[in-house]
Amino acid sequence: MPADPQPTPTSEPSHGAGTRAVEVRRSSRRNRTVSAYREGDLTVVLIPARMSEAEERRWVGVMLDKLAAQESRRTLGDTELAERAERLSDQYFGGRARPTSVRWVTNQHTRWGSCTPAEGSIRLSHRLQGMPEYVVDYVLVHELAHLLVPGHGPRFWRLLEAYPRTERARGYLEGVVAAARLPHLPAGRGE
Repeated sequence: MPADPQPTPTSEPSHGAGTRAVEVRRSSRRNRTVSAYREGDLTVVLIPARMSEAEERRWVGVMLDKLAAQESRRTLGDTELAERAERLSDQYFGGRARPTSVRWVTNQHTRWGSCTPAEGSIRLSHRLQGMPEYVVDYVLVHELAHLLVPGHGPRFWRLLEAYPRTERARGYLEGVVAAARLPHLPAGRGE
């Protein structure tokens, strides 16, 4: 049996600090299945050896999204949320945005998050729990930016340009809002 090709190193945007390395491992013993797992700061994606480079790129994207979705289902507590906010502030704002508190709340039904700059407090809606990490991170970055610029003027939006998934996260949240407005049709008979 021929030896499997060497792993292909690549990288993915991390949801915490910097870039997370991705290693693609091809296997001649693997026929159809693709799998992925985290190994410390490394993400390993296992694919069949016969897969084309285009298929590899597509499957790496699919598996990274799947891992992110699995990880986002873990509910962060307030302590982890505050630690995450601190890391995001360090990464995107040079540590200048320092909230005094960051916590989940259940009384925000029309907002994803809120910030009181005078108090330094950030609150995130519990509705974000279970959403992809990059979406929660976007809302945290958005609220952290309010500690530096209170309004939504051009200076505020320039700060958010530092977060690379701003447009994707905003689109995700807009989709959630739009889906909630769709009529809920009763299930058909026999379904």
